[in-house]
Amino acid sequence: MDETQRNKDAARRFVEGMGEDFARAIDESMAEDCRIVTQGTTPISGERGKAEALAAAEMVVKIFPGGLPTVIHSMIAEGDRVAVEAESFATHVSGKPYNNKYLFLMRFRNGKLIEMTEYLDTELAGKFFGG
Repeated sequence: MDETQRNKDAARRFVEGMGEDFARAIDESMAEDCRIVTQGTTPISGERGKAEALAAAEMVVKIFPGGLPTVIHSMIAEGDRVAVEAESFATHVSGKPYNNKYLFLMRFRNGKLIEMTEYLDTELAGKFFGG
């Protein structure tokens, strides 16, 4: 299997894993030195490392007890980079539906995620995550 396909497979496991066990998806997919950037200017925007992502995963489980199922609509990859267009469908503890759309730009090293920039509706996310 070539590097591009290996990275697409790793990206798919991570995104689909978000809906099953967010913390496990982060722990298994991200390198220890991974850097995650959430674009925007809201309180949930900013740069985080793997430890902060794991802490956020704990919050996700609390506010979305049924998980954060995420559907991949498209993927494009070249070398160590993968772009994933995706959409989440979840139910908040309040019973309100949560539906957000994402573009994840990912970079891999040896099959592990080392950089991810995510584009999403941060205002919507902030309403559900308390940001």
